[in-house]
Amino acid sequence: MTTTNPKVYSQDVDITADDLPLHCPNPHMDPASWHPRVFLTLDTNGQAMCPYCGTRYTFKGDMPHGHH
Repeated sequence: MTTTNPKVYSQDVDITADDLPLHCPNPHMDPASWHPRVFLTLDTNGQAMCPYCGTRYTFKGDMPHGHH
């Protein structure tokens, strides 16, 4: 019997204004482990969590103009 280990990727990802609008899976994840794309909204602390895979995104830097 052959077993395959799934691709492991970071569960904590720092993002910047260049990554907005934020969605998961992100382009750095292995395509074999992708799930349906979901757009995420940052909370007041600059964080968001993917409901599919649990990846936590944390915004770093200055928010671009026009974003709250």
